[in-house]
Amino acid sequence: MRERNDLLAPARYVPFIGGRYEVAPGLFKFGRDFGNGEADRQAFQIDREFDRYLTVKRSARAENLGRYYCTHQLADDVAQRVLDFISDHLRINERLRTLDDAALLVQEDLAIISTHPGRHWVSAIHLCFPNHWAAEDKIGRDFATVHEPVAGIEPINRNAELLVRMMVEATDGLVRFAWGVGTDDELNHHPTRPRGRCFDPASPRAFVRVERQTIWGFPDVGAALFTIRTYFLDCADIRRNSVERDALCSAIRTMTLESLRYKGMATWKDDLLAWLESSDRVR
Repeated sequence: MRERNDLLAPARYVPFIGGRYEVAPGLFKFGRDFGNGEADRQAFQIDREFDRYLTVKRSARAENLGRYYCTHQLADDVAQRVLDFISDHLRINERLRTLDDAALLVQEDLAIISTHPGRHWVSAIHLCFPNHWAAEDKIGRDFATVHEPVAGIEPINRNAELLVRMMVEATDGLVRFAWGVGTDDELNHHPTRPRGRCFDPASPRAFVRVERQTIWGFPDVGAALFTIRTYFLDCADIRRNSVERDALCSAIRTMTLESLRYKGMATWKDDLLAWLESSDRVR
């Protein structure tokens, strides 16, 4: 597939660098410098892998649009506010009609949280790069229900209402990161697609899957936009960097058994660590 060589390389994020795995909001003010220069100040990062991401989105839509794009009680004023926000940040003049139109212009997945006195719900999801969860299962649900399957989420879910209010008020944007380790770099891991193979010590291959998640609040319409951008770090490269390698191994060791099971790593964690720390690292 042809890459857009006139564009920049993808940004690179290493949220495991602290050496601990934590289930926490981990919110930063948008625009914080994570070492990627201008890219860290962009709501939507368009880079030389754009064509790859767009191809996966088009394939998912052709497979079954309703599986990857869902709405539920999405008010017209909320939809238009979000579309105007996306147009402004992409600096385009043409009018976007739907979230589906907008999603084909960016490398992020998109979701909208709507609120009404006494309740909140996910009113739209465009999710072509799911990490073993499905838009159909989350649409119309509240924050706590959406995140209930996540291992260790209980303390966060107890403050779900407060977090949603914070999101809706986040007019200047927030950013957070999530990560795990898998054995492939496939963008679309919808639950209908089998989870990747287990780590094979005889033919080692692993990737850290990182999500950069941004949150943008629109208090004038009682809603928030949530974006998810997926990146992959090849563990073969991480092995060559002693600081990153040691941090990743340390973070994996701090994962609870529940987290390892949730991320599909429980049966091969030890083999992965043995490979990452093996004496045959490329120098």
